[in-house]
Amino acid sequence: MSGHSKWSQIKRQKGANDVKRGAVFTKMGREIAVAARAGGGDPDGNFRLRLAIERARAINMPLDTIKRAIEKATGGAEGEQFEEIMYEGYGPGGVAIIVETATDNKNRTAADIRSVLTKAGGSLAAPGSVAWQFEQRGVILLAPGGDTEELELVAIDAGADDVDSSGEQVEVYTKPTELEAVRRSLESAGVKIESAELAMQAKNTIELDASKARQALRLVEILEEHDDVQRVTANFEIPEEILAEVTA
Repeated sequence: MSGHSKWSQIKRQKGANDVKRGAVFTKMGREIAVAARAGGGDPDGNFRLRLAIERARAINMPLDTIKRAIEKATGGAEGEQFEEIMYEGYGPGGVAIIVETATDNKNRTAADIRSVLTKAGGSLAAPGSVAWQFEQRGVILLAPGGDTEELELVAIDAGADDVDSSGEQVEVYTKPTELEAVRRSLESAGVKIESAELAMQAKNTIELDASKARQALRLVEILEEHDDVQRVTANFEIPEEILAEVTA
């Protein structure tokens, strides 16, 4: 099983827990606000905003809450203005980490991220020293069910760069600029899509022993619990026994 499939399983499990706690609404509100501020408040003309709204609706975020986030970002109401900042760092075992944030106070956020990394035995890295190990890709998660081989062929015909069917669900990877086109092609072919988003992916992964993997996963969890953190990506492989613990 490939590293990104393991990450996907863990993120889906954690996502379900976040929804139960209501924690994800705050983060989705910021993601919507950042997308609206960058590309305007009309989802028909702002692909990123449309993706964010779809993700928010998938977790049953109220429409009024979505509307308020857009209005605040586009000047229709008073409120915080968030900016996107990506932090780079190292964790246990030399793991490379990308931390994507949406913050209204970059000094506070930088200090918090540095503190979390340091306490975990890692460090905050200079811009560019870690990012080269990752690339942004479009990620489309197909709904469970269906013939895996047939779904792979349909995805490739739709223009996908890569297809991973080693996990519980088929994941389709695209160039960032082709995410929308591939998604539409899949939908036109009758394929049911669970989610579509732009995400960072490690170009290469490193293997950690069980002890270091637990430490690294705990670090990721602590980072993701921070209100300003939208997404965390790391480049380590997760041993099967640790994966079973996390996704149980």
